[in-house]
Amino acid sequence: MKAILCTHHGLPETLTYTDIDDPVLEEKEVLIRVKACAVNFPDVLLIQDKYQFKPTLPFSPGGEVSGVIEKTGSGVKHLKEGQRVLALCGWGGFAEKVKVGADRVFPIPPQMDYMTAASTLYTFGTAYHALKDRAKIQPGETLLVLGASGGVGLAAVELGKTMGATVIAAASTSEKLAVCKEKGAHHLINYESEDLKERIKTLTDGKGVDVILDVVGGKYAEPALRGMAWKGRYLVVGFAAGDIPKLPFNLALLKGCDIMGVFWGRFSTEEPKQNQQNIMDLVGMIQSGKINQHIYKVYSLEESPQALRDMMDRKVMGKAMVVVEEAKEESKEAREYGIKYQDASIKSIENESSEEGERVYRSVEDLKKQVGKSLGTSSWTVVSQDVIQKFGDVTGDLQWVHVDVEKAKALIPGGKNFAHGYLTLSLVPKMIYGILPLEGVQMALNYGVNKVRFPAPVYSGDKIRLSAKLSNLEENPDGSTKLFIEATIVSNNSEKPVCVAELITLLRF
Repeated sequence: MKAILCTHHGLPETLTYTDIDDPVLEEKEVLIRVKACAVNFPDVLLIQDKYQFKPTLPFSPGGEVSGVIEKTGSGVKHLKEGQRVLALCGWGGFAEKVKVGADRVFPIPPQMDYMTAASTLYTFGTAYHALKDRAKIQPGETLLVLGASGGVGLAAVELGKTMGATVIAAASTSEKLAVCKEKGAHHLINYESEDLKERIKTLTDGKGVDVILDVVGGKYAEPALRGMAWKGRYLVVGFAAGDIPKLPFNLALLKGCDIMGVFWGRFSTEEPKQNQQNIMDLVGMIQSGKINQHIYKVYSLEESPQALRDMMDRKVMGKAMVVVEEAKEESKEAREYGIKYQDASIKSIENESSEEGERVYRSVEDLKKQVGKSLGTSSWTVVSQDVIQKFGDVTGDLQWVHVDVEKAKALIPGGKNFAHGYLTLSLVPKMIYGILPLEGVQMALNYGVNKVRFPAPVYSGDKIRLSAKLSNLEENPDGSTKLFIEATIVSNNSEKPVCVAELITLLRF
């Protein structure tokens, strides 16, 4: 197989594009045929032997991949060959195949393409862990992001806004700041041409900022810390400037502030359950269109060293991606099924969610305020023939009206297969996730259905979407809460609803 190989530590120009043997699997590993691999700043450090982890030479950089499982180890039970997955492999991703421990591999939701899967979780995972778990940022607080146009920085800008903060984006050029503004930054600072401390003071009316997320370090750290509010939180994420700052700790004393380290890689292994919950939160935000990755440039596998050079030279805004041809083909397939592909991110065909649907529910009290009100309308979902076939394979219900394409062409008006009614119902969780965004839940279960009927059929290729109302809420003695949701699913090809149901969801914050 082809791979980019680091045979001795050095700069990107020392890497080689060569043939190597396929990886040999151990018992609890899977072999992934790589579709796409993200480029991250740790890749630059790894090849120079400057990172916390020290892979044995020779190795391939690339720590965040998406692809298809080609083979599983004998001890792997929850993953299977042919499954679409993303993996946080640490290194090895700049290759046609990579082996990864099964505990670092996650299934890709059916509606998510390979580029989105490989480009989002590392940067958004780091930023979300920083803001949610470390800073515990609250709506109404002020967030300053240093290095705001980079992968983690831009993710923090978008997440900060989504989480209700006032976001100040700081970067070195007007071009970079323009991208930050597009992602929702409320205020901009060019720290190459403006006095960082004074601009913070002006923008916050002298109060200072509540949270600082710093991926740059260097000369910007101290003036930023001097612009910190009382009891603020300074999040140390990285040192893209190259220099580790030496901060005067009397500032922390005078401001009563916390200086916190953010190491998402270790967090994901030390606290896997919380990390899994964070990933679920992020997938929900992606599906609902609240967050999406900004792709700077797409490189071929052979061009990977140039991608790392651009990362070192701080040219990358958002995410640089390394892809093989199959990943590009996947995006074409996505377009055929009606899914828009823009900046290598899945976006909704139409985002017609109501204002109510834009809320985020962080507690039972939040949900109580919504009882009797609309949750909004989901984005469209395409019910392709491939989805219909897979549903038949899984359930064993292979009636010809669902899966026999040639017979359908001859005998069904319009010539298209029907989707199974229960398939339509099974897509409810996918659609409702976007209009019922939950954060901080310990558990969320699709508990049951009280009533369901299917007034009209869904045909292969139809688009469907869901409108819902939270009709009731019951708190249980064990601390869990039941939500009763009135749901109606409509199709773009039917005047009647295709599914009407009363759903029950059980959750615990």
